[in-house]
Amino acid sequence: MIEVVGVRFKPAGKIYYFSTANQELNVHDHVIVETARGVEYGECVLGPRMVSEEELVQPLKPVIRKATPEDELIVSDNRQKEREAFDICLKKIAAHGLPMKLIDVEYTFDGNKIIFSFTAEGRVDFRELVKDLASVFRTRIELRQIGVRDEAKMLGGIGSCGRVLCCSTFLGDFEPVSIRMAKDQKLSLNPSKISGICGRLMCCLKYENDIYDEEKNSKENSQEELLTVFEEDLTEDDASLLKLLEDEDTNTKKTSARGNSRRGRNEGRHKKGEKNKGKSEKV
Repeated sequence: MIEVVGVRFKPAGKIYYFSTANQELNVHDHVIVETARGVEYGECVLGPRMVSEEELVQPLKPVIRKATPEDELIVSDNRQKEREAFDICLKKIAAHGLPMKLIDVEYTFDGNKIIFSFTAEGRVDFRELVKDLASVFRTRIELRQIGVRDEAKMLGGIGSCGRVLCCSTFLGDFEPVSIRMAKDQKLSLNPSKISGICGRLMCCLKYENDIYDEEKNSKENSQEELLTVFEEDLTEDDASLLKLLEDEDTNTKKTSARGNSRRGRNEGRHKKGEKNKGKSEKV
């Protein structure tokens, strides 16, 4: 077992585990950690807890230290730089005539990388854009294409329910949502009724889907149990009567099918006779 804390780097972002490294950490503490993108500034959203190694994604990195007032100043300075970098990138995109929409700019805490997030209809050749941005900022540049759901999560907004978007407030990950969920819940299949502002199916369709699945399964199980009880309660006479009724129903269907077939043949002969009669009269 290893003592870890859950750290989040963005509001409603994904939670990552880091080792406490025997430090006293509490919820809402700001910490400095090392990630795959470099040194980052985050917030503890899950307090210290013991977790087995099987539940962790290796390698598990430790919390470097608690954030200091000087770190807060660095973060504030990075936010100002991000706004300036956003305006510069917009001008560069327009100069290159690229079909892309800039969504967000993020500096890493140590300033070694700038991440530009954008959306586009298809693939975009931004190699020349990267060169221009690198010559301006003199640091590593990463351009990351995101989907419409990630765009809604970053920008936020108000849903059709009148509340702030779930993805921008508390949803850490997007879960798969299908049209089958709307059908099972007997909702209107009008796209404008079941789609969010991102144009995709609303995430809230997933919230109650498990309850509908359980209710559906319980009804099917109840029907099977009733059928089993009914068959077990049948006496020998009842079973014989039931079999007789089934045989009679089968025979009735066969007789009806033979009658329909015979009737069809007779009608065919009658039509053929009328046709031959017409020919003889014509002669």
